[in-house]
Amino acid sequence: MMKMLPFFQSGPIGIRNGTAGCNGVNGKLENPLASVAEHVPVCPSGDEIWSKDQEKMSERPEAACRTSRASSITSNESCASAGESPEKGKKGIKGILTTALKKMRKARPPSIKQVMDLLEKQKLCDAAQHLIALEKSMCGKSEEELTITQQDIESLCEVLKHKVFSVLKDSVLLAKTNPELLQQAVEALKEQEKEDQNCMSENLPGQSMQFRPKKWKDLWMATVKESVDTRMKDTSRTPRTENLSAVGQNLLHMGKTMKEDLMVVAQYIKQLYPPEFDVFRTYAELYHHHFASLAKKAAESQLDDKDVYLLLSWVHYIYPKDMRKDHVLAEELEKLELGSLLPLSLSKELEKKYLQSEEATIKNVLSKCLEKEIQRWREDKEPEKLNGHFQSELLAIIVIQSIYNSQMRARDISTVLGEELLCQLSTELAAFLRSYKEAFEDFKERGKKHRHYRPVLIANINNCCNFRDYTEKNIAEKDDNKERILSTLRDIETSSGDVLLQQLFAQLKPIYKKFTENKWECSNEIMNEIIKTTSNHISELRTLKDPFYLSIIEKIHIRLVKDYIARLLKKKVSMKSPTQQQNLAQSISKNAADLEAFCTSNGSKATWLNSVLPKLAEIIRLQDTGAIKIEVATLATAYPDIRKRHLEAFLHIKANLSRGELKSILGYLADGTASTPPSTPLFSSINVS
Repeated sequence: MMKMLPFFQSGPIGIRNGTAGCNGVNGKLENPLASVAEHVPVCPSGDEIWSKDQEKMSERPEAACRTSRASSITSNESCASAGESPEKGKKGIKGILTTALKKMRKARPPSIKQVMDLLEKQKLCDAAQHLIALEKSMCGKSEEELTITQQDIESLCEVLKHKVFSVLKDSVLLAKTNPELLQQAVEALKEQEKEDQNCMSENLPGQSMQFRPKKWKDLWMATVKESVDTRMKDTSRTPRTENLSAVGQNLLHMGKTMKEDLMVVAQYIKQLYPPEFDVFRTYAELYHHHFASLAKKAAESQLDDKDVYLLLSWVHYIYPKDMRKDHVLAEELEKLELGSLLPLSLSKELEKKYLQSEEATIKNVLSKCLEKEIQRWREDKEPEKLNGHFQSELLAIIVIQSIYNSQMRARDISTVLGEELLCQLSTELAAFLRSYKEAFEDFKERGKKHRHYRPVLIANINNCCNFRDYTEKNIAEKDDNKERILSTLRDIETSSGDVLLQQLFAQLKPIYKKFTENKWECSNEIMNEIIKTTSNHISELRTLKDPFYLSIIEKIHIRLVKDYIARLLKKKVSMKSPTQQQNLAQSISKNAADLEAFCTSNGSKATWLNSVLPKLAEIIRLQDTGAIKIEVATLATAYPDIRKRHLEAFLHIKANLSRGELKSILGYLADGTASTPPSTPLFSSINVS
């Protein structure tokens, strides 16, 4: 009996302790959020069944078909509970024989009924291992020795496959609702794939290969694809969005489904599989392919303008950027190169269609806006005021907002597309402003009897400020349309401003004549009248926006000074007495101070005008020829556009100058200004008779 001990000790009775089972080497599912369905039995932790036996058999290939290869799955134990420690406390030959006989009984292959029971209880991992044991039990045996047939095993395998892949197809749903069942299916898949690899690598003589390879990994790939296609097509799962077309709703559903599902894959499914399955890449590429194929199909169909915009938004912005807002997805997607939803050529074709449509839309909006504006000019209504300024609501808001919003929509798709559209829209804006200018010029000529003629002019000048602000901020310097637009705006402002000032200057002309008619007596009263008349007009001009108001106030300031100088150059007054000249100089200085104070108080920034009248007054006051020359030189330096004819006409006032003195003074001016170009024009616009 003692001689038999080595046989028993080396036989199939060495069951190892362990913790592996249907949960595999990772134990329980590492998902604290997963819920356990009550109707699915959880595979309890048990002893490590296969790993060490597999290692031993790989060291002893000659034992591949022995019953010991399958000894870990017995007719009385499940996947997770298989294997017990040898009985302790029984010593001697009897105890050893009793233990050995029990283990030999346990080494019998599992029965068909056991496998069916496991399948019924959804213990897919145990069922897979039992079936593998049944396959091995048939290895090297004749038909007479077999208690089950190959067809029996194949039938059971089909049932197992159906159950496993039904679960795997719903992986995205089960990952949260029934993670234990999903893990059972994944472990069964891993067992089958592992056995395929073992059989292919060992390929032992006499080993039956009728069951292998099963290629479940290929089936898994096909199942994942079927699952992805099904979920991407099932638009009923995404709530209907109001005012969204069928194409837009489909894009929304696919994008939402892809993002949410890939989040589940990254957080719950990926870790269930070994690295060689490359689970996230597999899912991501299948979702991308499905999305891209339907996007391409949509792009090649007859899309309306809204759907073209939606599709481009998905291609250029939402798909590549919104999908990466979650850091979990961002990290995973960074490792992949999924590419664009559309081929480059098709994307360009769609962009061209969008740009043409948007350009036509804006052109139509601007045309209608101009028609309505012209109609408003003809109505007997005063323009509305905004913050105290007359303004045309249509031109100030609709035109600029339409162009700006269109550009921003394109920029939301992509920066490049936004820039392309802006170039096209700047061309449309330039053309619109030319048409606007022509229509406004016609109104200025024909609408002079309009009750609110001047407020309409002011409103349109203010519109130019709005257009200028938009152009300077949004249109690039390299765009030729920018200068065309600004030039048109300057023309409108200048011509309209001239019309506004015509009435004022016409009223001032007879008042200025009083200076020479009265030989500069009562000049203070005359200046007061000029200031009062001008002030009445300025109150209306305050409804202009600041940039143009300040510009037109400066024009008034320049005109008031020029008209005053022009009266001094009329040769209507000649004084021989130094006393008379000094009195006139005092009057001019007083008038200059009053004029400067008035214009400055009303916002004029033309400070360069302030010294011209005092300098002229000083020339009249001085009696020494040398001092006069110095003052003339100072005047010519400050106002280099003064010429001999201006100075000669002005010196007519000083009748006590000899011809020689006059010639000397004029010659000094010629020498001092010969090479000096005029800066700000003042004297050059004053005619001398």
